[in-house]
Formats: sequence, structure tokens, C-alpha cells
Amino acid sequence: MDSKIPYQKIASHEAQKGTFDKCVLLYSGGLDTSIMLKWIEEAYACSIVALTVDVGQLHEDLEAVKAKAIKLGAKEAVVIDARKEFAEKLLSRAIKANADYQGGYPLSTPLARVTLSEVAVRVAKERGIKVIAHGSTGKGNDQVRFENYITTLDPFMKVIAPVREWSMGRDEQIEYAKQHNIPIKQNKAYLYSHDDNMWGSTNEGGDIENPGCIPDLQKFLQVCVPPERAPDSPEIIVIGFEKGVPCSINGQNLSLCQVIEQANTAGARHGVGIVHLTEDRLVGLKVRGVYEAPGAEILIKAHSNIEKLVNTRDLNELKKVIDEKWAYTCYGAKWFDPSMDAIHAFQDSANQRVTGVVKVKLYKGKADVVAMESQYSLFDANLATFNKDASFNQNASAGFIEIYNLAQKTYRRLTAN
Repeated sequence: MDSKIPYQKIASHEAQKGTFDKCVLLYSGGLDTSIMLKWIEEAYACSIVALTVDVGQLHEDLEAVKAKAIKLGAKEAVVIDARKEFAEKLLSRAIKANADYQGGYPLSTPLARVTLSEVAVRVAKERGIKVIAHGSTGKGNDQVRFENYITTLDPFMKVIAPVREWSMGRDEQIEYAKQHNIPIKQNKAYLYSHDDNMWGSTNEGGDIENPGCIPDLQKFLQVCVPPERAPDSPEIIVIGFEKGVPCSINGQNLSLCQVIEQANTAGARHGVGIVHLTEDRLVGLKVRGVYEAPGAEILIKAHSNIEKLVNTRDLNELKKVIDEKWAYTCYGAKWFDPSMDAIHAFQDSANQRVTGVVKVKLYKGKADVVAMESQYSLFDANLATFNKDASFNQNASAGFIEIYNLAQKTYRRLTAN
């Protein structure tokens, strides 16, 4: 007996068959969206505008993706360069917030979904199209992100999610591709899927899925070399910051896009930014992924450390709480919620003095901050040094200790046996 539950459309934003004759498909050129291009034509009898958004993909040839879409039957294939928009509107915020979901994920995919949704709505409106298709599964987070954002940006826009509808597993998808002469990377021996942008690459499927297995990195890494194969000599790069945003590498002033690109290149060479993470999805599932985010690892490490140098302990402790809230809000598809506007106002304020340079040592998968300088540094050599000419008044220390310890001492005396 078939245990699959037939898919029924119940949400008002889901497009119904027979109500449209063309749609915009967010097209990556991967397994799901390539099959989808053919499947939508058959199931919905509509023409397709295949939209590929350039958000600085680390290992994709977007011109080849465009050509593939046309070959598979798209009426039009469009590539939109949104790298600057993505970096300056989204990734600058991620760096200020030390982006980290549940222990090492810099939120590359959730951040990109904001930009992809914005571009998709713009392209659809320009062409008078009222339906956008995406390639997310019914078990994933991205269905929530795309549909939340698309309908927030345009409440009249409709959505279709073919992967939810067709209920094909990976093996069935591979067979469908074979039957329809759709070129794909996956086969019975290679079941991995990848999502890619300048902030990181996500790897899922195959032996990654089972938390009890040690995934074979050499089979699927797309960006980084495995740490054990990285160079035997370390490399130090110098990151410049202005109000919390990276603005230079090794003394060369660059756009944020260029800083991220160069950080990715250096970090990937040393196997930096490979993260194994079992995370909680929005739909309640525990899943494991292996992320490759060399540039994000370097820049967030550098940023969080210079924050410690220039901000007070109380501000840094408060910021850790706000940073975590930012990460959960971003991951949870609430980028346009007013709470995020309030968080960003706080982050801008907390980053006012995060200006200076940070030296990061890259070696065998690690990125270590080894030196920092800032005009706003709260380190005072005359106060902190152990040399006897320090200006710190040690005579005041004993009085401080007596007052500081008063509560603990009083409590202990009253509760002692």
C-alpha cells in the first residue's frame, strides 16, 4: 500500500492549475529545478521564464546554467547580477551580527533567499507574470522563506512548489531526468545536493544525512580543500574594518564583494570554514549538513574579535544575546519583520567603533585571530602592563576586593553550619 499522502493545495497563495499560462522559475540548474522546468511544462501547460540570480556562486557556471535552461525548453532564460545588492544589503548585516545559527552555520542560504525573492518579484512584475515557482521540498526551510518573502513583497503573487507536489524521491528524480534526457550531476552513487552563494556552499544528502556516519569530504566538497591536504605553511591575511564592515584586505581598499571573494579564495586554499552541523529546521526536523564558508569564517572571526577590543564587556555580552536573536530571526524567514529592523538599529549602534585592522592566521582548517589594532581600542598599555611603572593604582585594589566580596561573605556567614 502506498504510504504517500497526496498533495492538496490549501493555502491561498498557491497557484491553481488552469489559472495561469506563464511563470517565473527560480532556476539554479541543479537536479530539482532542471526536472521542474520540464515537469511544469507538462503538468501546468505553461511557458517558463527561467531566472538565475547571481549571488556570487562559488562553483557554478551561470552562463552554462542559462544555456541549459533554454535547451530544456524555457521560453526565456535570465541571469541577474545581484552580487553587490546581496553583499551590501544582506552580508554587511550578517557580519555585524556575527552570523551563526546553532554553532557554526553563517546562514548563507537563508540570507540568499531574501535577495532571490526580491529579484524574482521584480522580474515577474516587469513581465506581468503572477506566479513564481521554486525548487524547495516539503521538508525544507526554503519553502517557508521563499513563500513568506514573495507574498510579503507582493501579496497578490502566487507560488508553485513542484517538489512538494510530485512526491518523487531522489531515485525517482534521477530516473525522471534520465527518461527526459535532462543532464544532472546526481546518480545512484552520487546523491549529494548543493546550494551555493558567495557567503557559503551547503552540502546535503548521501552519507551526510546520517549523523552516525563520518561523511567522506573528498567526495563532495565543492569549494575548500580538506584541511589535511591544505598547505603546510600558514598564511596571515589582514582585514580592515570600518564601522563593522570589512573594507580592505592586506592594505588594499576593496568593495565588500571583493573582500568576501578574496577571503573565500584564501580560506578555501587552507581548508577553512568546513562545518558539520546537525540543526533544527523550521518544520521540526533534525538534519545534518556540511557547510563550506571560508570567507564567512574568516570575516566573522575577525569581526567578533575586534568587537571585543573596542566595546565594553557589558555591550559585548548584550550583543551576544542580540546576535543569537538575529540568527534565529534570519533563519526563521522573518527578514522583513519589524523586530529585525530594531535589531539592525542596535547592530549599527554597537558597530560604531568597530574600526581597525585584524590579522588572521590561516592554517590546516583553522582561522585564528593573532593581532588587532584600532583607534578605539580599550586596551591601555599603561594600565594593563605588569611592569612597575604602570599608572594603575594597585593601592585601591584591596578596598575594591573588600566591597566586591561583601555579598558573598555575608551570605556564607549566615548559611554556614
